[in-house]
Order: sequence, then C-alpha cells, then structure tokens
Amino acid sequence: MQPLSFESITVEEIDLPFLHEKKVGCSVLHIDKIHPVISGNKWFKLKYYVEKAKSIDKKCIATFGGAYSNHILATAAAGELFKLQTIGIIRGERPTTLSLTLQQAMDHGMNLFFISREQYANKTLPPEIRDQEQFYLINEGGYGIKGAQGAAEILGYCEKENYSHIACAVGTSTMMAGLITGNLPSHEILGIPVLRYRTDLEKALDELLSPDAKSRKFQMIHDYHFGGYAKYNAELISFMNDLYKNTGIPTDFVYTGKLFYGIFDLIKNDFFPAGSSLLVVHSGGLQGNRSLQRGSLIF
Repeated sequence: MQPLSFESITVEEIDLPFLHEKKVGCSVLHIDKIHPVISGNKWFKLKYYVEKAKSIDKKCIATFGGAYSNHILATAAAGELFKLQTIGIIRGERPTTLSLTLQQAMDHGMNLFFISREQYANKTLPPEIRDQEQFYLINEGGYGIKGAQGAAEILGYCEKENYSHIACAVGTSTMMAGLITGNLPSHEILGIPVLRYRTDLEKALDELLSPDAKSRKFQMIHDYHFGGYAKYNAELISFMNDLYKNTGIPTDFVYTGKLFYGIFDLIKNDFFPAGSSLLVVHSGGLQGNRSLQRGSLIF
C-alpha cells in the first residue's frame, strides 16, 4: 500500500469562455490526488478516528456504507496502511456478485457484513459484531466532530485568502463543517447537497460547528441533486464528459459531478458578483461511476 502524498495536492485554475464573460475566477483544489484509494476528503475525515482508535489500543475499526461507497473503500485501505483490521457494515442483502468497490475493499482486508435497508437506516449492528469492545465504530461517511476536525485542515493546502467563495459537495455535511471552521470569517462556504429533501442537513451541520463557526458565512443550495442520492440523468453525464474534455477534470455522478454542474450553473445565472474568485474542492472518490454502463463516461 503506497503512502499518502500530500505534496501531490494542487490548485488549478479553470479557463473556460463563460468564466471570462461573467468575470468570475474559478479554481479547483485537488485533494483527490493524495492517494489512489484513500482519496481526497475521505482521508481528512478518517484521520482523527484512526488516531483515536490507535490511541485507545483498538485493533479494528468498523463503519457503514453502500455497495459503491468511497468511504468503505477508503476505510479498508486506511486500515491496511495503518495496520488496523476493518469491518464494513453494508446496506442491503449480500448480492450474488459483489460490486468492484466491495471486492476491492475485501482485497484490502475488510470483513463485510450485510444488513437490511431497515436495519441500516437504524444503524443496527449485525449480531456477529454486537460487542463494541471488539472495534472502534466510525459513523457513515465519517460524520462527527473528529471527521470535521480533519476536514478543517483541507484549506491549509491552498491560499484561502485568495477566494471569495469556496464550494464543496455535501453528503453528511462533515466536510462542509470542516471547511467553515477552517475558512476565513469574511469569505463564504457554499455547499451543494447531493441528497433530495434532506431538510435535516442544516441541523446535522449545525451540530458540528462551534459557536464561532456558526457566525461565519455559509449556505447550502439544494437545487442540484438530480433527483436524490446517486440519481442522475443524461444531462449530468454529458456535463461530466464535457468537463473532462475541456479541463481534464474527472468527476463522479454522485458527488463532484453535481458540485461542478451546480457551481457552473450558478455562475452562468449571475449568482456570483463580477470579480468573485471561487475555489471548488474536488473531494475525490470515483467509485460510484463503476455502477454506470460501460462507455457512459470518456474517462
């Protein structure tokens, strides 16, 4: 397992005609480059959980996720890298053939347990691992104070003072909470939720913020979920292909494709004042694309 490579993080400016027309600058913070498997925000959200598990002498970490979960695969790889056993509690009945993501997680040493969707919604532990003394449990997606603490370090890899707005995709709200905490009070964090009708996301975000962070500038824009989590249409896939063709930036249809689509649409509709400078955080993780029909994407 190759080590994490923080020196690989880059900031790259996007140069497209509509940005010049709108007089808006747009750059990408590529934290997706730190590792081929423990990609982007996944490591930042896992960092302090892994440290905590080792500090209390736990030999195993366990977490929740779906069949194409970036978080599940990243946890498996992090366990291998830092010599921890791993358990994945997977949503839904065990399929006849595992997804490539789950097979890869097993290749990194993860033990998989499958539970019904109802049990998953209640985060019910399988009978085989009910004794939590055996492992350190991490919430789905790394949600929690420690996840946000790690995500707060993301903006240390750019000159954040150069950007009026910083944008990210939102699943659990953990990364957004970290970015708000790590940002300058005068600059704004924008979150693009990838789930439909998740009115509790603001509450989940609020629970991760200190009183000082709650006073900062941020908002979620709920208009770009494309029907809900892991939902998509031909327009989104076409956008992702065009984005890659014009910029070389690969995205996934679950998170970052929706993020870039949303930010570009907001720019085109004059959401940002002329002279704004945007930073889009590429959170990495392309596992969801494996569920698409072969040939759907050009990358």
